Amino acid sequence: MAELHFPWIAASIAAPLLGSLWLCFVRPVDQARRCGILFCSIALALTCGGLVDYLTLPGLEAHDLWLWGRSAAADDNSAIDILMLDEFSAFLLPLAALIFGVVFMSTLRTNAPRFPMKLALISEAILLATFSCRGSWTLIGLLGLGTIPPLIELKRCGYCVRIYAWHMSLFVGLLVVGYAWLGMTDVTTNAAIIPCVLLASAALLRSGILPFHLWLADLYEKGSFGTAILFTTPLVGAYAVMRLVLPIAPAELLQSIAMLSLATAVYAAGIALVQREARRLFCYILLSQSSLVLVGLELLSPISLTGALCLWLSVGLSLTGFGITLRSLEARISRVSLADFHGLYRQMPIFSGFFLLTGLASIGFPLTIGFIGMDLLIEGAVHAFPQIGMLVVF
Repeated sequence: MAELHFPWIAASIAAPLLGSLWLCFVRPVDQARRCGILFCSIALALTCGGLVDYLTLPGLEAHDLWLWGRSAAADDNSAIDILMLDEFSAFLLPLAALIFGVVFMSTLRTNAPRFPMKLALISEAILLATFSCRGSWTLIGLLGLGTIPPLIELKRCGYCVRIYAWHMSLFVGLLVVGYAWLGMTDVTTNAAIIPCVLLASAALLRSGILPFHLWLADLYEKGSFGTAILFTTPLVGAYAVMRLVLPIAPAELLQSIAMLSLATAVYAAGIALVQREARRLFCYILLSQSSLVLVGLELLSPISLTGALCLWLSVGLSLTGFGITLRSLEARISRVSLADFHGLYRQMPIFSGFFLLTGLASIGFPLTIGFIGMDLLIEGAVHAFPQIGMLVVF
């Protein structure tokens, strides 16, 4: 395995952690916001540097072992599973850093006191570490840690955290039990089916797939819009599927996951049509589009996997932009109701343009990356399973 020329991954994880510590000594809210933007920009630059460095190296994988040293890496191969890049995760790290950066930059001064900037920077560090980790106990721990910052925010705001806490506790419990059980069984035998089902259930719960979607709407209803965007748009549940489920799951289980994901996509799209509040509309559009990413991952053909990755990038970029537009509108007129016309075009023509652009991009309109990803996804689905292909079209 090749080695990166600079510790890009470790530095990108350390930047937001350092930023969260720095904000502890910064009192003015506007100054804290500018510092948060600075550290997010540093993390984005480092992840982009890691991507460029990875693309110049031979092979499909590259590691960042500067924290352990070359001698430690030679003695302990498990260290390579912690800070590494491959053709899948190399593009997700800049995407995650970009999402956090634009959310910080779009936070208005009126919104800054309600947005937990220190927790957001800690969440960014955890997310970057998660996306640079392969299937191991370290990944299980990082997935569990990532659920804590939103819980802390909900408690600070005085909301009932029962729905979110129960779902995330079940998510972590299924991960721990499933991976521990998997370590005691032979993955080539039928005995591995039960731990595979447990791990798949945990990943589907984190993705909000039916019937584990209640926590998603609850988070968007109670938490700050910025925190909800940061917790959901990077699609951590899909990453858990890719690292923990796909390498070991039998074909029948993958087909079941694909069918559940398709059902969720259709259900969420239908629910989005009747929403009367902008946050819930965004929540169900995100759930519908992210479910299609899981469909492409489970089909296991090169075309469908390529389409799923393109759609993953599209969902992260377009829906983050769409959510930021709605969040900026909320900062000006409070929560946006869809039951009435607000007549905001004359007052905010630039926002209306962004609303149209990001809204069309989020549903895969032609000339957007989502259109390319959806076309590849449909083609791969039709070639693999014609029935599933027709459901994707539907």
